[in-house]
Amino acid sequence: MEDGKKVVLITGVAGFLGSHLADRFLKEGYVVKGCDSLIGGYHDNVPEGVEFFEMDLTDFDRTKEVVKGADIVYHCAATAYEGLSVFSPYIVSKHIIDASISVMTASIMSEVKRFIYCTSMARYGTQDTVPFVETMTPKPQDPYGIGKVTGELMLKNLAEVHGMEYVIAVPHNIIGPRQKYDDPYRNVASIMVNRMLQGNQPIIYGDGEQKRCFSFVADDVEPLFRLAEDPVTGEIINIGPDEEFVTINHLAEVLADLLNFQLDPIRMAGRPQEVKLANCSADKARKLLDYKTTVSLEEGLQQTIDYIKDRGPKPFSYHLDLEIVTDKTPKTWKDKLM
Repeated sequence: MEDGKKVVLITGVAGFLGSHLADRFLKEGYVVKGCDSLIGGYHDNVPEGVEFFEMDLTDFDRTKEVVKGADIVYHCAATAYEGLSVFSPYIVSKHIIDASISVMTASIMSEVKRFIYCTSMARYGTQDTVPFVETMTPKPQDPYGIGKVTGELMLKNLAEVHGMEYVIAVPHNIIGPRQKYDDPYRNVASIMVNRMLQGNQPIIYGDGEQKRCFSFVADDVEPLFRLAEDPVTGEIINIGPDEEFVTINHLAEVLADLLNFQLDPIRMAGRPQEVKLANCSADKARKLLDYKTTVSLEEGLQQTIDYIKDRGPKPFSYHLDLEIVTDKTPKTWKDKLM
């Protein structure tokens, strides 16, 4: 507590979800601290009023200092590179597993009351049915998903032993303003918009019939914010819509319509370990956190377009190195085709 106000620490605060979450807590009068390595975010995403630390969570000594004084920790930081993790498993796993354990341990040492861990729908992998529900046994099928589930298991173990409240939140496929759009490895909708605004055709891997639900960021922030004070603890909760389950082909078509773009996608070979059908049920979030989908897919994509237009299209930055280069490595990454 500082001056009678609760202190919230948000890791990944320069990122997409973390920065919007910080805005929400500042609006409600919390003291907000945040940290970010800037691997996957923009420095100007950090809201005014946040006590910001540019740092890497794998630096345990620094992490201990930053966590001190926090009442609640939201662990949003992640190298959220699902497809890339098959080809750069070391860097992705380091910033998923080691970083998570670092901030969890520091939180327990500092007697943090409540810890919210943002995992990923990659935890589910390929299941027999969709939508995915929280009672399903995780079947992650890439290093990123495996790392996220490792973090979940570590949190459950440490928090229950040491008496720290925790919730495992499963946000998925978030879109909207502040998302990194010059990253060639992730964020399919933003990649497509950035390319189309530069007069380039979107790239679609495989047959494009992979199906996803996309969540507008504000619709994720509200239930996540409630977890700061809600009595629910020890739960895994999917956070995101389950109504508009669409193919990547359809996503490209909607974006092309919104941009008045003549669509003729570039087709590339499918990526190894990509899940074909991935959709999470929102029923538990509706019941426990009053989750509601308030922004449609088309509206969310339009706001994403407006943000990228306003900020300006950018060349793609291959800012993470490929560790494994074989005939299975996507040519878009290996040959830097974007």
